[in-house]
Amino acid sequence: AVTHYRKAVSLRPELFEAHASLGNAFAELERLEEAVASYNKAIANKPDFAEAHSNLGCTFKELGRLDEAMASFHKALAIKPDYAEAHTNLGNALKEAGQLEDAAASHEKAIRLKPDLAEAHNNLGSVRQEQGRLDEAAESCRKALAIKPDYAEAHTNLGNALKEAGQLEDAVASYNKAIANKPDFAEA
Repeated sequence: AVTHYRKAVSLRPELFEAHASLGNAFAELERLEEAVASYNKAIANKPDFAEAHSNLGCTFKELGRLDEAMASFHKALAIKPDYAEAHTNLGNALKEAGQLEDAAASHEKAIRLKPDLAEAHNNLGSVRQEQGRLDEAAESCRKALAIKPDYAEAHTNLGNALKEAGQLEDAVASYNKAIANKPDFAEA
């Protein structure tokens, strides 16, 4: 994919979507600095490309550059305020920065905008667990699993909340479901 997108952007450098796709390909390969460069080229060609701003934010978060990640998510949301995925991505960066209430609010906003966004429910569950609000954490993870039953990360987060609440048999069952759905998932 990288070869094809590189060829496309060399022939037509103004193709912002090709730059963004190249960024996605680099991100998938964990070539994060190259992903950043590609997303920036997409944004230079189309400054109001909310998805590129959000993807750039995700890449900055992976690089541990949380301030830049949050700035990118805010830019995406300034362009497209109803972009649920950018709200939950912002919530993930806020959680990592230790801003748990703001993180929860971002995930809740994503859920209001897109109630079937399993990732937002799961991410809210992770924040609630970190806050020690274990019943709410488990409830959020269960909502994620009602939407996406094979969601290994949600099974794991549910297991973590149940384990912390002392419900060890249920926790083990959740971990086993995570492994069954994603056998190479080390977190389970």
